[in-house]
Amino acid sequence: MLMFYGGVGLLVLALWIFCLLDVITTNEYACRNLPKTLWLILVLILPTVGSIAWLIAGRPQADHSPGLPYKGNTASRFPEYDRPGRAVAFNPEDDEAFLQSLRDRAEEQRRKAREQSREKDKDGL
Repeated sequence: MLMFYGGVGLLVLALWIFCLLDVITTNEYACRNLPKTLWLILVLILPTVGSIAWLIAGRPQADHSPGLPYKGNTASRFPEYDRPGRAVAFNPEDDEAFLQSLRDRAEEQRRKAREQSREKDKDGL
C-alpha cells in the first residue's frame, strides 16, 4: 500500500512540476480564462487542483498550423500589433490632434533653442 501512495505522490509531483513550468513558459497572451499571474498563483497554492484546472481551462489550445504558437493568432507578420491593449487611434481626428500637439511641441523647442543661441551670442561678444 505504501508503494501505491508513493507512486501516486510522485505522479502528482511530476504533474505539478510540469504544469508549473508550462504556466511559466506560456506566452502571457495565450493563457485562457485567467491572466498568467493568476494561473501561476493557482498552480502554486493548489498544486493538484490548480494543475488539473490549468490543463483543462488555462492551457492554450493546440493549433496545428505551422508558425502559429497559439490559437487565435492571425498570420500577421508583426505579432506585436495583435497584442491586446495596444494603443491605436480610433479615428483620424484623434490621431491628427496628437500629431499637431507633437508639431507644436517641436516648434516650441526650436524657438527656445534659438533664444538660447541668441543669448549665448550676446554673452560671447
